[in-house]
Amino acid sequence: MGKRSRVAIIGTGGTISSVGRGPLDLIEYPDTKIKLEADQLIEEFPIVREVADVVPIRFRAVGSTEIGPPEWLELLRLIHATAKEDPNIAGFVVTHGTATTEETAWFLNLTLKIPQPVVVVGAQRPSSGLGTDAGINLVNAVRTAASPAARGMGAVVVLNDEIQSAREVTKTSTLRQQTFRSPDFGILGHADADAVVFYRQPLRRRAPDTEFDVEGLEALPRVDVAYSYAGADGKAIEAFVAAGARGIVSAGFAPGSGTLAETAALEAAVASGVTVVQSTRAGSGRVTQRANLTAKGFIAGDNLNPQKARILLMLALSATSDPGEIRRIFAQY
Repeated sequence: MGKRSRVAIIGTGGTISSVGRGPLDLIEYPDTKIKLEADQLIEEFPIVREVADVVPIRFRAVGSTEIGPPEWLELLRLIHATAKEDPNIAGFVVTHGTATTEETAWFLNLTLKIPQPVVVVGAQRPSSGLGTDAGINLVNAVRTAASPAARGMGAVVVLNDEIQSAREVTKTSTLRQQTFRSPDFGILGHADADAVVFYRQPLRRRAPDTEFDVEGLEALPRVDVAYSYAGADGKAIEAFVAAGARGIVSAGFAPGSGTLAETAALEAAVASGVTVVQSTRAGSGRVTQRANLTAKGFIAGDNLNPQKARILLMLALSATSDPGEIRRIFAQY
């Protein structure tokens, strides 16, 4: 047996770290407010030490609804600092609640400046639950982070033995273990008992070769998401503008439009200097830069879901407010 790779495990909390009232507490467990820190999670599943030389790092022990832009910036700095201080680390695992896993992973995919793989992992059942997926997901995430094949893939998400691109993955089910899917293009590969195997590679720009340098930022520009539904007026959009939004993502009807009232409010927002990205609530498929969108000053969100379009727009606005540049960014990422 060769020397084991060194993998840092950064804990943020989430279901993977949660402790319920007993083995059958698979739903009410958040109410106990008991979450294990990274080192405690490893002690709960010590077999993880058999697949790598793991280094636990405490960051948070919270539900992922408490993770957002301020925590993303702090987490990014922590990963960069750890990689600099310990160059022997082969990869990173971030344990995370599944509610916002895809958003944290996408942010990291756009901002990381290190070559080591970064794997975001969670679980659908608490660590104390019967049939929990916490242990096997953690082991597979560590094995993926340690795999040389994971380099160059950008940030990835690992659950249910599947490796998925941060850009494409989304949570699709509240409780089922196969909740994370990549609707348009499918998974990147598998983390199985015998090997970590990749079958494809993302082509869009990804970590560490991105243009976004946010190390010195204390906050990201405010961007809000306006969700379309039959009969929606423009009041929410007007409220976002009044609250100081620099950008708005329209989660419109497929293939990419809102109601007449929403569209009028979004056009007024553009006229006031707010950047508008047109996305869709459909869950898959592209929003194209058709002439009608261009005439209104809207930017097509391609096939990014609204929550991911928001993050890319936040990062774009941290560097530029030029519509042409932002349109290029959405075309490349």
